[in-house]
Amino acid sequence: MAILKLMRYKNLLMVLITMVLTKYAVVNIDAKNTNINNVEFILLCTSVLFLTAGGYIINDIFDIKTDAINKPHKMFIETFIPIKKAKIYYFLCTLIGFITGTYISILKSSYANGFIFFTTPILLYFYSKSFKKNTLIGNLTVAFLTALPIYLVYSFSTDYNEVVSTNNFLMIFKIATPQIFLYLFFAFTTTLIREIIKDIEDVNGDLAIKAKTIPIVVGRKRAANIALFCSGFLVFMLMIVLLRVRNQPFFLLYGIAFILAPLLYFTYHLWIATNKSDYSRLSKILKIIMLFGILSMLLFLIK
Repeated sequence: MAILKLMRYKNLLMVLITMVLTKYAVVNIDAKNTNINNVEFILLCTSVLFLTAGGYIINDIFDIKTDAINKPHKMFIETFIPIKKAKIYYFLCTLIGFITGTYISILKSSYANGFIFFTTPILLYFYSKSFKKNTLIGNLTVAFLTALPIYLVYSFSTDYNEVVSTNNFLMIFKIATPQIFLYLFFAFTTTLIREIIKDIEDVNGDLAIKAKTIPIVVGRKRAANIALFCSGFLVFMLMIVLLRVRNQPFFLLYGIAFILAPLLYFTYHLWIATNKSDYSRLSKILKIIMLFGILSMLLFLIK
């Protein structure tokens, strides 16, 4: 059970749900988007999940000192799992993720996506080692990697000869549906907000390793204001989306009740937050909002 907690199995489950719903609830609505069969999709999910698990493990390996200050009750390495064994788990997860991702990329002649499976482990390693200590770079890296599974599912599922022939992953953004853009934006923005909040929550441990996170550089309050601005912008964009689907009652009611209202609640409490426990609670609330946002993909099945 310790290894599952080290791999953040709950977060991995959320990644899997995101990928499954992206393919079967959003992408496969369009008959053109059937370029990847179920077995190939399982390989894609396997790659993403193992690379993600490897990222969590290497992050904990580098975070032993800060976790001892910020969250000693949640430490697994050197408490339940020796660091040498953790490194073996990291190597195996990364290797499995890289091999399966490279295989599916070659199988589908999508070499640009194959490059993603090569660079992602490198990004995860250097994020854990140094990026997260630098102002905003670590936050943007995590936000980008969180949105990446949605892009990968859409990219591999979309049967467009232009994408396959050019191997140009940027081409996918010229043909992507508005729904994919919406979920990419939602995943990126909510993750960015949550990462800033987590930095505020973990500022004491980050100070111990001389990190230069946003709250350390500009102060907790200014960092909270940055997160507040991002949250307000997300509310604004969500309201525009809801106005566009006002004639679709399922989308409208779900969006108001399970995303907009909780997000407004979150934004208000972010505005009045003052201590570590407040930010810890906000991080959990935002995670629930993220889950509701992903589950909204189910509505495309009853559209």
